[in-house]
Parts: sequence; structure tokens; C-alpha cells
Amino acid sequence: MKISIFGLGYVGIVSAACFAQEGHQVIGVDVNPDKVSMVNEGKSPIVEKDIDEMVARGVREGRLRATTDAREGVLNSDLSLICVGTPSRDNGSLDLTYVERVCSEIGRGLAAKDSFHAIVLRSTVLPGTTEDCALPILEQTSGRAAGETFGICFNPEFLREGTSVYDFYHPPFTIIGEAHPQAAQMAAQLYAHLDAPLLITPVKTAEMMKYVNNAFHALKVVFANEVGDICKQIGVDSHLLMDMFCLDTKLNLSPYYLKPGFAFGGSCLPKDLRALLHYTQRLDQDLPLLESLLPSNELQVKRGFELIRQTGCKKIGMLGFSFKAGTDDLRESPLVSLLEMLIGKGYSVKVYDKNVSLAYLNGANRAYIERTIPHIANLMCDTMAEVVDASEVIVIGNKSSEFANIVALVRPEQTVIDLVRITKDIPQMGARYVGIGW
Repeated sequence: MKISIFGLGYVGIVSAACFAQEGHQVIGVDVNPDKVSMVNEGKSPIVEKDIDEMVARGVREGRLRATTDAREGVLNSDLSLICVGTPSRDNGSLDLTYVERVCSEIGRGLAAKDSFHAIVLRSTVLPGTTEDCALPILEQTSGRAAGETFGICFNPEFLREGTSVYDFYHPPFTIIGEAHPQAAQMAAQLYAHLDAPLLITPVKTAEMMKYVNNAFHALKVVFANEVGDICKQIGVDSHLLMDMFCLDTKLNLSPYYLKPGFAFGGSCLPKDLRALLHYTQRLDQDLPLLESLLPSNELQVKRGFELIRQTGCKKIGMLGFSFKAGTDDLRESPLVSLLEMLIGKGYSVKVYDKNVSLAYLNGANRAYIERTIPHIANLMCDTMAEVVDASEVIVIGNKSSEFANIVALVRPEQTVIDLVRITKDIPQMGARYVGIGW
């Protein structure tokens, strides 16, 4: 394929060198004449392992060159990658000046071109930028309608400085946010040689992915540093501890817990987190990340209440109120907190949880219920149908399998608020279905 790459900074030159190595004809485009000259002389404008040799080889074999002329880049390629910077402004907002400028330049080049051209935005941008910013500029400056002679997609990069070539050839996945199918298909061809999943997603999903990745990476760094601060104070080898921590790929380093939903609860997480924080307070430790967890968890309970309040209905049915499906454990269940909030605000509430009811009848959990939450015991129903029949809003509180068929039970005027994403099929209810994080 003939490719033009706009922006010969870190991502741009690595992409140019790697695509040239794969046999594509690559034109680098940059406003900086020094960078352009260096590339045309077979030199890399950045310091990065293997890139010098790859640039030199690409230029020597006639597969890589550079220019300051954006129009030339567009007219001599089938696909343009936008790899310009998106720096922060002083207030933290994203500066899209370079993206906007390049889109204008590419648009003017498209005005003189008849064959279909794909634009692939690789710069890190916030959700909505591709469709609400880049696309209108391209249409305006080209005088063409998107989807006819040009199309756009978003393709985030996940390259680490120092290992970028390895990362290019060994990605965890390749993501393409599809605004126009033909452009997405052309972008997908660039990565056909890679042994990694290729995921075609909505554009905003692809744009959000880079931010989620980097936020999680930042979270891990801060978490490990706060653990290190505690360990140093008490004479524990933090590296030995975290080496053991990382051996757990069932819970610690895994997809487990990484699904948006309701607040955490149960007999372990809240209790142990409070104990750890109390302990570190005695050590005069300032641990902003760990200290933020419980307040953030409480906010999720309030978000659940707000979803119910916004319906304007007063008859609420809750399906499942133990903190986890398959258990009768009500200790620090966030669903109990939600129930108490509803009761306190004057809502009429019915609840059903088969496991809690059985435990109550058998005496296993009777003492806890009667001592701690006797008012909720009076709201318990024997069947799911009884709760559904009496309610205007149905709240799904845990992932018990019997709740998965809720769509078949509810009436057209009822609303389902799902705190756990009981099934991916339930959104067919449209506006009558509300998820807490989706």
C-alpha cells in the first residue's frame, strides 16, 4: 500500500520505519524541514532501538522518503496516518491545534484527488474527536462528503519508548474505530501480518481505549508506590511482596473485578481496607490513592440511588441483595445500603433473594437479619414474580442466573435498572433498561 504519515515524531517515525520494512511505500510528512532532511538522508529524527537501521534501509531501498508538502503526501498515497502531537494546555485540556491543521492540509489535498482515500487518526484524542472535529474539517476543506471519495477511522497506538519496534510487531491487539467501513478495511490490511486480535469497534470506544490503558497504568504505579511506602515503614521487602502479588493471575493480574458495575462489599474488602488505613494513619502515612477507595465506593451506591430517583417512580423491587450471587452474606452489602437509602427516602420497596430467604428460614442468617436489618426482613418476598408484580422499577442487584430472564417478566411500563449487567441481551428493552456503567 502507498502510505503517507503526517507527523515524524516518535509514533510517526516508528510507524514509517516499520511499515516501510513490511514493503509498503511510505511518505513521511512534517512541517519541520530538519526532520524531513534527516529522513531523506537515512537518519532517524529520534533515538530509539533499531529505528536508525530501519530508516536507513527503507530510504536505501526506495520505500521511505519524506516531504514538507502535505498535498504531495496525499496525492501519492492511498492512506494517510495522522500521528501529530496532542499536548496539554495549561488547564489540562487537550490542544488539538496540530490535528486540526493536518486535517485541513489533508482535506485540501483530497480536493484534487478522485480515488478513494483513507484517513487513519492515530494521535491520542478524547472520545468524539474523530467524528466531531477531524471529520467536519476534512469535509469542509475538501468539499467532499465523507464515505464517498474518502473515509476516516481511529487506530490508537500502544508503543512504549525504548521497546517501540518490539511493541509494533507484538501488540496485545489492534483496535480500529470504524467511522467508514472502507477506511477501516484499508487500515486493517496494514496489520494483517501481525499475530494479534484485530478488533473493529465504534469510534468512541477506540478513542477511549488509550486513556483507559494509561489511567490504569498510572493507577498501578501509584498503587505499587503506596504499598512501598507502607512496607518501608514497617520493614517489609516491598519487591518480594509485589513479586508474590504478581504470581496471582486468578484475581490480582486478571480480568477479574475489571467490569463496571455496583459497589464492592462483603466481609473482606471493606473491613480489611479500613484496617489497613487505620494502621497506616498510626504510621503517619499519607496514601491518597488507598484513602480514596472507600469514598469512591460510597459514591457508586449514591449513583445507584440516583438512577432510581430519576425514574420518578416510588414502587421499587430489588432482585438480589446479598453482596454476591450464590451467597447469603449480607455483611456490608452495598445493596443493603441502597435499600436503607430508599426506605429512608420514603420509597415502597419489595426484595427477593432466594439464598437470603433460605438462610433466614433455616436460621443460618436469621440472627444477623433480626439484629442488624430487621426492617428489611419485613420487605422480603418468596418469589421473583411477587416482586415484579408489585413494582414500577425493578433493580437487579446481583448476578443470580434466575434474574437473566427478567425481560420476559416485566410489563411495558416498567423500568429495569441493572447494577451487574445480568446479560448482554437485555438492552433490547431500549429506554426502559438502564445500566449503571453502560
